[in-house]
Amino acid sequence: MEVVDYVLVPTKKFAKDSFHLVKRCTKPDKKEFMKIAIATAIGFMIMGFIGFFVKLIHIPINNILIGG
Repeated sequence: MEVVDYVLVPTKKFAKDSFHLVKRCTKPDKKEFMKIAIATAIGFMIMGFIGFFVKLIHIPINNILIGG
């Protein structure tokens, strides 16, 4: 019986917490969605430029060090 409680009690608690989370969550409206989409796009662009410039600097330095 102890083994059943060991598995069953956390499972019930997880299911109850998950149900409460799903009930409380709401879909974003158009304004909120656009704000999130723009922030994500800006983040992608920033990370892309950082990667581009790191690669741009890394290639010549690597060629100088290795000599190839």
